[in-house]
Amino acid sequence: MIHIEQAGPSHVSGIISVCTKATWATYRELCSDDYLERVCREFYNEARVLDEVKHTSLDWGGYFTAVENETVIGVAGGGMTGEKESELYVLYLDPVRRNEGIGTMLLGAVTSQQQSWGSAEQWVSVQKGNQLAIPFYEAKGFTYEGERIGYANTEDEDYVSLRYRRDI
Repeated sequence: MIHIEQAGPSHVSGIISVCTKATWATYRELCSDDYLERVCREFYNEARVLDEVKHTSLDWGGYFTAVENETVIGVAGGGMTGEKESELYVLYLDPVRRNEGIGTMLLGAVTSQQQSWGSAEQWVSVQKGNQLAIPFYEAKGFTYEGERIGYANTEDEDYVSLRYRRDI
């Protein structure tokens, strides 16, 4: 049975594993290997993830994990970006566990947390061309609002993030 829970220190290695595998599976055809290696090294290392598990706030509500048989199979997290606005920063699944409703459960957990903090509007950024995520978010009521330069770009990279929002 899959259950959604707020991540603790025992989930760190599972979070890193899921996020790293999902990053490569999702973006392998969209981004350079150098970019993917840099992103995984920066965001999905033990020190950073442990800190993000231990220190939560309105800006970063911590990770929610989907756990089955003590194994992390999905990860999500977000935070408040304004008085009534929030952002979903991460939502990844073990690539072999897609289309089981796990993403919907994780999105629900983050959304409930953000609503409890007063959010009425939720945003998410999606890599341009990410046809694994775009239909999911559109099915959940997110609408396209525009583009911006990718968050982790270096000066010589021009990856684009699509911005989506929904009322919650």
